Amino acid sequence: MPYTFSDNFQQHAHSNTAQLSLPAPAKLNLMLHIVGRRTDGYHLLETLFQFLDYADMLHFSARTDGQIILHTPITGVAHDDNLIVRAARLLQAQSKSSQGADIWLDKKLPVGGGIGGGSSNAATTLVGLNHLWRTQLPLEALAQMGLNLGADVPVFVMGRAAFAQGVGEKLQPVDLPEPWYLVAVPAVSISTAKIFSEPSLTRDTPLTNIRTVLKQGGHNDCQAVVERCYPEVRNALILLNNFVEARLTGTGSCIFGSFPSEQQAVNIASQISESLPSFVARGANISMLHRELQKLSENK
Repeated sequence: MPYTFSDNFQQHAHSNTAQLSLPAPAKLNLMLHIVGRRTDGYHLLETLFQFLDYADMLHFSARTDGQIILHTPITGVAHDDNLIVRAARLLQAQSKSSQGADIWLDKKLPVGGGIGGGSSNAATTLVGLNHLWRTQLPLEALAQMGLNLGADVPVFVMGRAAFAQGVGEKLQPVDLPEPWYLVAVPAVSISTAKIFSEPSLTRDTPLTNIRTVLKQGGHNDCQAVVERCYPEVRNALILLNNFVEARLTGTGSCIFGSFPSEQQAVNIASQISESLPSFVARGANISMLHRELQKLSENK
C-alpha cells in the first residue's frame, strides 16, 4: 500500500533545525459543479470547500544563499517540479527576496486523492516563507500568486471554508456545520488533468449561487467519470454507501461520508478497514494553518 496513516510523523533530522513548522491541511469538495470551459482550456467551477483537521507538516529554515532545497523528495516528482519548490521560488521572485530555504515535508495526505495535498503544500510554503522571510505580502497577494500554481491554492492561502467560482479563485467565505468525516482512500492515484480531459465529462451544469447550495447541497460532476475509469473508487463508494451517503471529493480517489460524532465515524472505519484504508477527521471552517498562524501572532 502506498499510503501510511501513522499519526507519528516521520522524525527527520530537521526536528532540531527547523525555525518554523506549519501544517498543510486537507480539504473536501462538498460539491463540485462544472459550469463551463474557458478558451484557454481551464474549467469553470462552482464548489464548496471545507478543511479537515488532518494535514501534512512542513518545516522551514531560512538560508542566506538564496537556494531552495526540499530535503524530502516525493517519488516520481522531480525536485524542481515539486509545488513546494515552485511556490518558494515564485515568492522569491515576486518579493525580490534574496533569502532561500531548507524545507522538509512530513507526508500524510495521499497523492492524487482529491484532498488537496500538493495545493495545500504550495499554500503553506507561500504563507510560511512570507512569515519566515518577513516579506510582509498580504494574504490576497499570496492567493493571487498561488493561482499560478493551481486552482485550489488560493483557498488554502486564505484559510476559510468557501464557496468558490471561476477556476476556483473567486471565494466567498461560508460558515458550515463542522461534522466528523470518514475519508476512505482507495489504493489509486488520480490525475486531475486526466479527469478534466475525459470527453464524457459534462461541463454544462447550470449556474447556482451560495444560498441555493447551502440550502440544497449539490453533486460532483466528476464522480461518474471517476467511477467509470477507476473500478477501485466505484467499489469503495458501493462499500461505504452501505453505512452512510458516500461522495467523491474533487477529482481524486478519496471518498467521504459525514457523521455527527467521532465515535460513529471511527466505528464505520473499523468495519471497512480490511478492504479499504481510511482516516477520521473533524471538518473545519478555519484551516489548521490559519489557527497555527494565529497562535504565532499571539505569542510574538
